[in-house]
Amino acid sequence: MNNPLAYYEKHLGSYKTEAHKLYNKMTALSVSRLLVFVFTGLGIHIFFEHWQLAIFVGVAGIATFLYLLSKYNDVKAERQFNEALVVINEDEIKIALGDFHNRDTGLPFQDANHFYSLDIDLFGRGSFFQFINRTTTKEGEKELADALKANNIDTIVLRQDAINELNKKPEWRQYYSATSSLVKVETPVKQIINWLQNYQLFLPKTAKWLPLIFTIISVLIIGLGFFGVIAPIFIGYLLLIGLGVSGMYVKKVNVLSSNSDKVKETFRQYASLLDLIENETFSSELLKQKQQQIQQEEKKASVIFNDLSKTLDALDNRNNLIGAIFGNGFFLSDIKNSYHIEQWIARHANKVSDWFEVVSFFDAYNSLGNFVFNHPDFVFPTIEKNKVVVKAESLGHPLLNKNKRVDSDLTIENEQFFIVTGANMAGKSTFLRTVSLHIVMANVGLPVCAKSSSYSPVKLITSMRTTDSLTDDSSYFFSELTRLKFIVEAIVKEPYFIVLDEILKGTNSTDKAIGSRKFVEKLVASKATGIIATHDLSLCEIDKELEDVKNYYFDAEIINDELYFDYTLKEGVCKNMNASFLLKKMNIV
Repeated sequence: MNNPLAYYEKHLGSYKTEAHKLYNKMTALSVSRLLVFVFTGLGIHIFFEHWQLAIFVGVAGIATFLYLLSKYNDVKAERQFNEALVVINEDEIKIALGDFHNRDTGLPFQDANHFYSLDIDLFGRGSFFQFINRTTTKEGEKELADALKANNIDTIVLRQDAINELNKKPEWRQYYSATSSLVKVETPVKQIINWLQNYQLFLPKTAKWLPLIFTIISVLIIGLGFFGVIAPIFIGYLLLIGLGVSGMYVKKVNVLSSNSDKVKETFRQYASLLDLIENETFSSELLKQKQQQIQQEEKKASVIFNDLSKTLDALDNRNNLIGAIFGNGFFLSDIKNSYHIEQWIARHANKVSDWFEVVSFFDAYNSLGNFVFNHPDFVFPTIEKNKVVVKAESLGHPLLNKNKRVDSDLTIENEQFFIVTGANMAGKSTFLRTVSLHIVMANVGLPVCAKSSSYSPVKLITSMRTTDSLTDDSSYFFSELTRLKFIVEAIVKEPYFIVLDEILKGTNSTDKAIGSRKFVEKLVASKATGIIATHDLSLCEIDKELEDVKNYYFDAEIINDELYFDYTLKEGVCKNMNASFLLKKMNIV
């Protein structure tokens, strides 16, 4: 069994050391550039009267300066990468120690009309999403949220295999996340895809060969002018002609340049992510499918992205005044670069969405693989199609401290309905969320917080946190009824595991008891499976009439004038309630 904390501490130290070495290397390169600049200037000054030597010194100095600048940028990028790895390992250590409440909550993904996302602390502060999310892109974040909300019971084993394989590749996952964290996206990916797929070409087919012909003519005329064969003024005429031809498309090139400038860095970084995916060896079927999705016959997707990135960089040179004048005047560079970009768009625009989707998939699944790595004591449920829906030994809530939480054994068969009673704060709601999270995690393909688990896949539906709404002009009770109606209509279409917490709270106790009983009877008659927690002990009498209903409870005791909870699930009906005791103990009454 791996030790995640030891792994993070070890790698944190090594990445910090490497980042420090690279910083020293950057400093040395900066000093070297300064010295080259100074000595080049001195050399030109010393050999100024011998212009051939002065030119040689100047050219050699500039070449050396540019080489050192290139090396500096490479080392800087490598240092940024190692610093990103440092942050990743620091964060993992903090989270392992319980410090994760400052991370993204994912609250925008919460949906009151969803099957369960509002009820089980899936999103929000202290939520499961906040605990497991390690995504570095907006698209990956949404992919992860969608996976948690999918309620998908198909191909679970396929997802388990993929997630478990990523669990075993911690270094690759961290390299991927570090690379992805350096992506600076100015324009949302969805907007980029929309721009590419709706782009209208504006250059004619002649733009393919015109810049080449014009370049040959320019080289010829400049050469003839240099050797005095023709008057130098013809070079000026050629420059004006080139600027005139380029000027015919300058407005449309300006628009293309403006749009492409916003996406070039995205394409450069995504090329690195695609390269990591392409060059990794995967064995699980799902990961191999995603890898094949970005493979092209002629080139790798990463190379195709890089090609565009380089062309976008070339077009960006038009922002240099000297480059814009002479590049367009003699070589029609705007037309040449714009044509290459347009041809790239024409060939690949419809495939880009697939490539971005694969990058987002790995961003999301890295979080899932990371969760498995961080919890080596969790188990992947054995997926079976049988009468038992959940059979779990020592089932616990994954967000509770393992040294403090109290686990429960649970076996619930198909078409069984459990009624859970108990005193306030005895653990009923936590148990409901524990069972709900088991189902959600198992359906996603994650291991669950248990010693063992056998699971027959089922979709989840809950009603635990109904709220009133002034905006929608709906009362609390009406909101409850709407939610219960949603459940009844859903289970008619397909089976669900139903989790209910104290339903019909918005009416009087007598009405509540009658309504709750009738609702549970309807669910049992519909052959539904699930659990309901309640304070209403009269509801427990249904088990005498209906064989599929079982009673369980969480107990509370008063020992030495102190309230004691053991948080243990027991079979039967709770006899001890604690509201009156708590009111007295807190001097409320």
